[in-house]
Order: sequence, then C-alpha cells, then structure tokens
Amino acid sequence: MDKTSVSLLDRARGANDAAAWDRLVSLYTPLIRAWLRRQAAPASDDQDLVQEVMTVVVRRLAEFEHNGRPGAFRTWLRSITVNCLRDFWRAKRLRPITRGGSDFQGWLDQLADSESALSKLWDRDHDVHVMKRIMEHLEPDFAPNTWRAFRRVAIEGASPDEVAGELGMSVNAVFIAKSRVLARLRQETAGLIDE
Repeated sequence: MDKTSVSLLDRARGANDAAAWDRLVSLYTPLIRAWLRRQAAPASDDQDLVQEVMTVVVRRLAEFEHNGRPGAFRTWLRSITVNCLRDFWRAKRLRPITRGGSDFQGWLDQLADSESALSKLWDRDHDVHVMKRIMEHLEPDFAPNTWRAFRRVAIEGASPDEVAGELGMSVNAVFIAKSRVLARLRQETAGLIDE
C-alpha cells in the first residue's frame, strides 16, 4: 500500500510507522512550544512541558477516536496541553502569571473552553501552522511547475488562464496540478485540520 494513501494521523496511529510518528512530533512540537512561550511558560520550562505534552500524545494517540466533528484532533491536543500545564504548575506549587499579567488559572480555563476567544485563536494558529508545515513537507514531492500552478491558483487566487500563460502550461494542466496537490493535502491533513 502506498504510504500516502492514508492521513498522517492514521499512519501515526499504526504501531509500526516510526516515520509518521517522527513527522507528527516534528509537526506539533514547534506549535506547542510557541504557544507555551507566548502565553505561560518560562523558557527554562518550555522544553519539559513540550516533551510532556508530546509524550501524552504519543502514549494516547491509539485511544483517540475522531468523532467526525471539525477540529476534533486539535481540540484533543488543546485539552492535553491544558492538562499538562495544570499538572506541571501543580507539581511546582506555583501559580504563574501569564503575559499581560492575567491569572494563569483563568487563562487555562479560557483555553479549555472551546467557545472562548483564546480557544478560537488556538484553533486558527493550529490550522495555519499544520497546513504550512505539511505544505513544506509535500512541495518536494511535486514537479516545480505543478507546485507553482497550485500555489498561484489555490493560494494566491490567480486565474488558471493567467497561470497557464505564466508557466507555459495548458489551462487543463493547471487544473490538474491544482487538483493533484489538493488531493495530497487532503490526505495528509485528514483528521488534523478542517477543510
């Protein structure tokens, strides 16, 4: 079976795909670290906190069941992050102050609440980060003109006619290029982000 035929999330859930685990960890470690640094964790503790979050993800991913709702995985990841932060600060017997001087417990409560502005910011940051990193990973899998055609039409909003002229391709080839890249992106991001 072609290893790209299932999403990264599904491959990582498989017991024998170390490469998928590595990709999942490398995908999420920078996102979690950025959130911790931006909001709550001193630089001296952020590596331990990131490692704790990723350890829980790795340990519990096989138990994760996508409920079909948009954002199920990122909500699950956010919940793990909140719980790891609570446990970490409880073990240190500290009540840190977040950037801006707000109460840390209040910040965690907002992050845990899927309707809060902070939670919605997490969702947006998550989706942007994941899409960007997966696109960086997939780009080398495509011919340069295929990727350029996709980028110009799907991301930059150029017309297929314009892109065809720029790249010396037929309009049909531009549509095919866009379709091929989008299909791979959908495969890789299935379960991780909403379309």
